Amino acid sequence: MTYETIVIDAPREYVARITLNRPEKRNAISPRMRVELLDALRGHDSDPSVRVTIIRGAGVCFSAGYDLAGGPMMEGAPFYSAPGDGQWARQCHDTWFSIWDLAKPVIAQIHGYAIAGATELASACDLVYVADDASISYPIVRVMSPPDWQYHTVLLGMRRAMELMLTGDAISGVEAAAIGFANRSFPADSLEDSVMAVAGRVAGIPSDLTQINKRSVHRAFDVWGARAAIRAGTELQALAGHTETAHAHRQGLLERMKEQNRG
Repeated sequence: MTYETIVIDAPREYVARITLNRPEKRNAISPRMRVELLDALRGHDSDPSVRVTIIRGAGVCFSAGYDLAGGPMMEGAPFYSAPGDGQWARQCHDTWFSIWDLAKPVIAQIHGYAIAGATELASACDLVYVADDASISYPIVRVMSPPDWQYHTVLLGMRRAMELMLTGDAISGVEAAAIGFANRSFPADSLEDSVMAVAGRVAGIPSDLTQINKRSVHRAFDVWGARAAIRAGTELQALAGHTETAHAHRQGLLERMKEQNRG
């Protein structure tokens, strides 16, 4: 596949790096980007020269989330999702769970900001590292619906999840690490080197063992009900689309999200 929205390099032995490369669109996640991202990650799963992949963003941020201004989000989607209410949320689930289910670990490296769908991408990665001054937010809960991929409760616990779901407030990289969204935060100017050091540690373990270690964590998460809990949110996300608030805000949604995020 010829990639249009991502760039891949190999910064050190056994480490691959995918850069979301739409800086003029703040790395907005289009259907094409999702297809390319998954294609690259699956390729790394069968590539013996790769043991771990880092995902980062070009330009000023990790990603502004889904490309709401780029056309229908299901057009050219990487998966078939049954039509009807909840189709988009089901599409998101299949996309991000497929990263969980890869054999080889994936690391999210967040600088600048990660908004809405970008936080879903990061949460689907096995390790997450952020700049201290990064901004993490899901402002759409203030204007339209709960998240498409409802990771908040299973990752952050009830109290933190409830606060973020009821306020839509942004959190810093430092707070993201403190509450469990990220593993650690680093000063912005040392983020890349710090993530590379972690990737080097992960890459020092052969992939036949790493994939078992990775799956052991995810299987326990499944036994606890995390996967079922996240998937159960699709119906509530669809239900929110029928509220008066959602109908009132559907026109100009992108601008309303920007306004809420600035607020």
